[in-house]
Amino acid sequence: MKKSSLLRNTSILMIATIVSRVIGLLYRSPLGAAIGTEGLGYYGTASNVYVILLLISSYSIPMAVSKIVSERLALKQYENAQRVFHGALVYAVVVGGLAALVAFFGGKYLLAYNQQNALPALQVLAPTIFLSAILGVLRGYFQAHNTMVPTSVSQILEQIANAIVSIAAGYLLISAFATDSTSKAIYGSVGGTMGTGAGVLVGLLFMLFVYGVNRKGIHKKIERDRYHAQESYSSILKTLFFMVTPVIFTTFIYNANAYVDNYIYSSLMGWHGVASSTINEAYGEFSNYYVTLINVPLALASASASAMMPEVSGEFATGDYCEANSRILQTIRLTMFVSIPAAVGLGVLSFPITGVLFPGSTDLSAWLLLGGSVSVVFSALSTITNSALQSIGKQKIALRNAAVSLALNVAVVSVILAISEKPGIFAVLIANIAFSVSMCFLNNLSIRKYLRFRNEFRNTYLMPLAAAACMGVVTWIVYYGLFLLTRRPAICLVIAIVIAVPLYLILYVLITHTTEEEMRKFPMGSKIVRVLRILRIY
Repeated sequence: MKKSSLLRNTSILMIATIVSRVIGLLYRSPLGAAIGTEGLGYYGTASNVYVILLLISSYSIPMAVSKIVSERLALKQYENAQRVFHGALVYAVVVGGLAALVAFFGGKYLLAYNQQNALPALQVLAPTIFLSAILGVLRGYFQAHNTMVPTSVSQILEQIANAIVSIAAGYLLISAFATDSTSKAIYGSVGGTMGTGAGVLVGLLFMLFVYGVNRKGIHKKIERDRYHAQESYSSILKTLFFMVTPVIFTTFIYNANAYVDNYIYSSLMGWHGVASSTINEAYGEFSNYYVTLINVPLALASASASAMMPEVSGEFATGDYCEANSRILQTIRLTMFVSIPAAVGLGVLSFPITGVLFPGSTDLSAWLLLGGSVSVVFSALSTITNSALQSIGKQKIALRNAAVSLALNVAVVSVILAISEKPGIFAVLIANIAFSVSMCFLNNLSIRKYLRFRNEFRNTYLMPLAAAACMGVVTWIVYYGLFLLTRRPAICLVIAIVIAVPLYLILYVLITHTTEEEMRKFPMGSKIVRVLRILRIY
């Protein structure tokens, strides 16, 4: 029952993540056409600062609420679970509000000296931080109840609203106020960030609606809870603070590399005398094309980690350590099943993918994707292991690992760009890869030490890699063979992907000797089994 619950929740979050990321992927091209590459650079710069403030204030709230509430629910402390929810809302309002004020009034101090044109976009994002904090509490609350549908639907609605408003606002603001290329970029970036705020607002309204619908059922459970001592709000807030604080630092460091890299990159390239517009155009391709593509498979890892955390936390709370270890291994295996072929596919088809999805991009995006696709595997694994450490109360260990990795990241990008400006944005790419590899290595050492956790290296990593490598060779031949005949990249890309997906599944099953029963444990496993039966693999 428990395993099916994890599988169901992981599948729901993965499907929602795929849909929302695809929406986010598709609207980048019209957004880039509307606001230009320089505008995308300002948009990406403002978003990096926004993400940092979000990390500090509210990013860890869903995880903390999910963990604490799930522990109370596992012990049938329904009233205390609800008090945690109320206390988390107070916490979110306070810290989210403070972070929003910092973004609005102190944003200029958080931007590099040659990136001040991104300030209006950052100020527009300020209220979004406050709304995101409240939204995070609601998502964490329902995840703790092992229902991922509200979070999943809200993510999709958020992306739809984001896409529509970003493009529309970008066009309207540029048409109304832009007078030259610089003002076009500034107003375009403002329009893009307005979409982010609109998306969060729509997601929040939906979650409030869901809570209202379920309120009576929640209170019925609370009324039957007569056997547990009531926790004070002061103790709840203290628990939240001491749990959130190390996670904040961990998550901050884990994700701060984007902000740090941008700051160092912009400053050192400016020091070398490179024009601000050139710097922002390159960073626009990196942050809005390369990162967007890389984040699609990584979002699946995040979905798996989110689904895993409340269940692992609950199992540790009840002393079921063996089941917790089993669940972590299952999550890693599911994630590698998707991440490894995704990395190979993005690498071998980097040029047609960027060319078809982002017509306004240059070859720079394709080269970035080709070089950076390997980080998908390491980043995905580090995401899972990071969540595992946090689930068992080892936040300080996760923080230490993230700090060491960030220091390595800073050293790499600084040394490369201090020597020469020629590597340009590729210095940031190399630093990102170094960070993900370091996080993966250190987290795995920690998991082995504190959980006595042992990976199944052959079935989890080696065999999927073998299947993905064979798939990659065939996919490359199919695409470029068809392209030589048709000269139609979009059609060739679709055909190559349509062939690649079932080919990988077939090779995976044949190489790993995965049985029907084992395959059914994967997200959408029953559907995959039906497809493989049609292909006479089973």
